[in-house]
Amino acid sequence: MKIDSFNWKILRCLQHNARQTNVEIAKQVGMSSPAVAERIRKMEDAGVIESYNTKVSPFQVGYQLKAIITLRAFMGKLKPFLEKVKTYDEVLNCYRITGDENIVMIVVLKNQKHLEFFIDQLITYGESKTQIVLSQVVKNNAVKEIN
Repeated sequence: MKIDSFNWKILRCLQHNARQTNVEIAKQVGMSSPAVAERIRKMEDAGVIESYNTKVSPFQVGYQLKAIITLRAFMGKLKPFLEKVKTYDEVLNCYRITGDENIVMIVVLKNQKHLEFFIDQLITYGESKTQIVLSQVVKNNAVKEIN
């Protein structure tokens, strides 16, 4: 699907606030509301717009720690881990990566004891490294047009 300048304007609006109405977006991009609705539908159908989400603050619901954990899987343990990681409630995001480690995960944990318990579960799959997140410098930055 071709993403023209109007589609980029619509995407910027939605990435800023996905709860805006088509009428509000239409005013911002200089189009009619039905035209905006049609473009949004086409971008959804093409997979350009993947979803509309509610972001929940882990800290406001009781998690005290956020961590980045990398894993270097033991020989023969990567594929089993790729299935197992989908069952961990602590994991917000998991990426298979290149380099010395195979996996990087973003996790939330109740406390230090919960972190220890979680790391103990990873031991059977590989060698892990954990970094505790102190603060978030960039938050949900929008995808921008490639020039």
